[in-house]
Amino acid sequence: MQMGRATQLAVVVIAIIAVGLFAFQPLLYSLELGLDLKGGVQVTLQAKDKPGEKVSGEEMRQLQAVIRERVDQLGIAEPRIQIAGEDRLIVELAGLEDPEAAVELIGKTAMLEFKTADGRIILQGDQLKDARAGHDPRDNKPVINLEFNAEGAKAFAEATTEAAKYRNTGDPRNYIAIFLDGQLISNPGVSEPIPNGKAVISGGFEDFEEAANLAALLRGGALPVETEVIAKQAIGPSLGMESLDKSKVAVAVGLAAIVLFLLVVYRVPGVVANLSLIIYAVIVLSALYLLKAVLTLPGIAGLLLSVGMAVDANIIIYERVKDELRNGKTLRAAVESGFKRAFWTIFDANVTTLIAAAILYYLGSGPIRGFAVTLSIGIVASMFTAITLTRWLLRVTIASGLFNKKEYYGVRG
Repeated sequence: MQMGRATQLAVVVIAIIAVGLFAFQPLLYSLELGLDLKGGVQVTLQAKDKPGEKVSGEEMRQLQAVIRERVDQLGIAEPRIQIAGEDRLIVELAGLEDPEAAVELIGKTAMLEFKTADGRIILQGDQLKDARAGHDPRDNKPVINLEFNAEGAKAFAEATTEAAKYRNTGDPRNYIAIFLDGQLISNPGVSEPIPNGKAVISGGFEDFEEAANLAALLRGGALPVETEVIAKQAIGPSLGMESLDKSKVAVAVGLAAIVLFLLVVYRVPGVVANLSLIIYAVIVLSALYLLKAVLTLPGIAGLLLSVGMAVDANIIIYERVKDELRNGKTLRAAVESGFKRAFWTIFDANVTTLIAAAILYYLGSGPIRGFAVTLSIGIVASMFTAITLTRWLLRVTIASGLFNKKEYYGVRG
């Protein structure tokens, strides 16, 4: 019977070590790095009040949605776009090769207007259905192909029908001007009515990329309020990598010290605690991966703090177990009683920390929220590993009959 339990213990230990060896590194390197580690740019946009009217919360939410759509159209991975205060928007874009170009694009108002020669507005950007960059088949120069919704198509058909009456006459009424943010970007003449709701912006593009970026802005929509860039902070990838390398060293040194401390002070339970920490790390990294979390320096700090709390939970349990052994209880009874006595202490400490993390998440933004999320995930994982997994591992260890002396648990016989 004891040989069967010993075999079970050996299988469990090997399985946990194998999980740590084969799952830890792939999960860690699958996490997206944040702005402070990967490099990029942080931009603060200030929304401007309209004459006699302050910027509303709804307009700020619309601004956030439009900027997010623009960033998504530009293909930037894992952007962080948050409202700060009543009239500011913080945009964090990680891993950009040309942050200046991105800042210029996201800050544009992108108000598209089609006007007649007398200044009458025919169409606006909110009537746009799609905008795609392409090439003019005649000269292969970059153009933007526009498609309007039903309302826009009708208005455009009526306007081009009227303008086509003046073709080849040189009359200004033959032209329909296209404005972006109040600047004329094209002024084509109309040779015939266009009933299909499609138009082309041509000329003025240096290359295809410029046309593609403008098309992305038009697809994202115009900003609901005028904005200006009031702060911009560029972070080079070398600075981020240096921070990441230092964090790796700190994590390695800290974990090595923790492992050694647990082994020296608690012996067999220390080994069990270290095995539990392996599963704890895999659970936390898996949760972050499933949540598509972005790893930042504050997030790493939250993970380290939660590791400390996980170790602290094991220490509380083992000290209770040692007390029970000193009081003359058997090993099995001491373990069960120790866990029961330690449970509420651990529970209360973790719940209060979770409450603090929830407040940080609710009131904070950006890196503070990242710290709160990683801390919360770590606390929940530590509760599971300390109360459930560690307990089960100790039961299997005791049942194997291989480590039943009190000395193995840090108590002199």
